[in-house]
Amino acid sequence: MTARRPVILLLLVLLAPFSLVISLGSGSVDISLAEVIAGTSSMQHDIIWQLRWPRTASAFAAGGLLALAGVVMQVLLRNPLADPYILGTSGGAAVFALLAFIIGLGGLWIPASAFVGALLSTLLVFGIAHGRGSWTSQRLLLTGVVIAFGWGAVISFLLSVAPQAQLRGMLYWLMGDLSHAQHGLAGLFALLIVFSASLPLLRGLDILQRGTLQAAALGLNVQRYEWGIYAFAALCTAIAVSLAGSVGFVGLVVPHLLRLLMGTSQHRWLIPGSVLLGGSLLVLADTLARSLFAPQQLPVGVMTAALGVPLFLFLLYRGQQR
Repeated sequence: MTARRPVILLLLVLLAPFSLVISLGSGSVDISLAEVIAGTSSMQHDIIWQLRWPRTASAFAAGGLLALAGVVMQVLLRNPLADPYILGTSGGAAVFALLAFIIGLGGLWIPASAFVGALLSTLLVFGIAHGRGSWTSQRLLLTGVVIAFGWGAVISFLLSVAPQAQLRGMLYWLMGDLSHAQHGLAGLFALLIVFSASLPLLRGLDILQRGTLQAAALGLNVQRYEWGIYAFAALCTAIAVSLAGSVGFVGLVVPHLLRLLMGTSQHRWLIPGSVLLGGSLLVLADTLARSLFAPQQLPVGVMTAALGVPLFLFLLYRGQQR
């Protein structure tokens, strides 16, 4: 069991560049591996580096961030069904992104508005859950769910009053949309920084998942650590939503799948594995979304749901069998 963990991690390291190459070569115009590497014509060069590369890099960054946030949120809330969107972060991001659509903003204004909305929603949930005293994971979860319902009502209102010309783009964004990706390296750089910041959290996450009482007995400042984890998960989610819109199932399924494959809950294996698998999964899902019915493109959230629902049901079934 222990010996296979490095093998699985190595396979995930190899899967990441494989998924990137597949994504760069697939679409309405197929380009072979040799052509991807060489870039033989100016048209192919423009397709790969101006159209597909920003989208591919943003997909990898968003998938890695969502998976990383999922791992952390499941420890914070002591709930294996927790995902990055459970505390209303994506709802706040969606409201601000849809407002940008209605106003007529485009380009970088859409992800920037989504990022601001995600952070404001995070501060709102934290402020209400904390109140005048301390907060618990149950109180935080309940507050986040209620705020998420409130954002959902605002989203329904905005969709009902939105001009017809903006409605399609708004719906695509709500289902996950990478067509606005313009600067892929920025997303990868953010992923690298966030992943590096997660490394000092590894030991504390292992301790905290044993329970608050045992964590406190082992010398961990539980309340301060939980604040840090919540801020970290919210930041990951905010960046991911600003890159790819509301993409479901990645942060929920990837941690469960890795625990099953690796047979461990140690975060020194789960966190790097989640970043690699989450990024590769979203890249491949986006490749399918823009290749299956090319030149027609599907929202990437449709593909993650199509892949995630049966996979998660399988994981639940395996868990019951075990």
